[in-house]
Amino acid sequence: MYIDSHCHLDRLDFAKLKTDLDGALTAARARGVGHFLCIGVDLETLPDVLAVAEAYDDVSASVGVHPLHLDSLEPEIEQLIQLAAHPKVVAIGETGLDYHYEQENPADQQRRFRKHIEASRRTGKPLVVHTRAARADTIAILREEGATSGVMHCFTEDWEMAKAAIDLGFYISFSGIVSFANAVELREVAQKVPLDRMLIETDSPWLAPVPYRGKTNQPAYVVDVANVLGELRGVAPEEIGERTTENFRRLFGVG
Repeated sequence: MYIDSHCHLDRLDFAKLKTDLDGALTAARARGVGHFLCIGVDLETLPDVLAVAEAYDDVSASVGVHPLHLDSLEPEIEQLIQLAAHPKVVAIGETGLDYHYEQENPADQQRRFRKHIEASRRTGKPLVVHTRAARADTIAILREEGATSGVMHCFTEDWEMAKAAIDLGFYISFSGIVSFANAVELREVAQKVPLDRMLIETDSPWLAPVPYRGKTNQPAYVVDVANVLGELRGVAPEEIGERTTENFRRLFGVG
C-alpha cells in the first residue's frame, strides 16, 4: 500500500481531470493508495479541508497557515491547538519559511512559524514544514523552539539540510519533483535518506511527476513517485510503498 502524505484534495481542478473527488480517490485506491493527508494552508479555507476529511474514512487533515499566505488571518497558538483537537486532524501545518517567493517579510514568516511549532509541541501532533531558500533559518528556528517531530514536505534542498532535519527527528518527503530531469541534486539526496525516514507525496494538484508533468496532479500519481525512488535506490517500488507507509503510520498515528 502507498500513502499520499501531502495533497490538497480541496483544491484539485476536477474540471481538467473530467472527474470528481470520488473519482480521483477511487483511481488512487485502484493503484494501491490507501490513505491521504489533506493539508490546510489557511484558516479561511480550513472548513473545506475538514469537510473532505470528514467525508472519507481514508482521508486525514492538518491545520495551519502556509508561509506565503501572509494576507491570510494569522493564527494564534491557542487557536491552532483548539483546531487540532478535531478528530480527523493529525498534524500542524503546512507552516515554515519560503524566501524564494517572499523575501520582504521574513520576520512575519518566522513569527508564524514559531507559533505553529509551539502548537505542535503542546498538542503532540507533528509539523508539516514547507521550506524553500531558507535552509539556515528553518533549521535554526526548529532547534530554538525544540521541534522534534514532523516532516519536511516536498523536499527540494540539499543533503546537509536533510541530514540536519533527520537529526532533529524529522522525516523527508519526496514529491514528483524527484522525477524531473533537472533535479540532479535532489535525486542524490533521495539516494541518501534512510528508508525509515522517507515519505512520499503528490502535493496535488501541483507538481505532477513524469510522465504527467505539466498536467493536473492527482493522488494516484504518488505511485509514480515511489517508482522513481525505487529506481534510484535499486529496490522494488512496492518496498518504497511499504516502508513509507510504515513511516507515515509511525509519525501521524493513522493510515
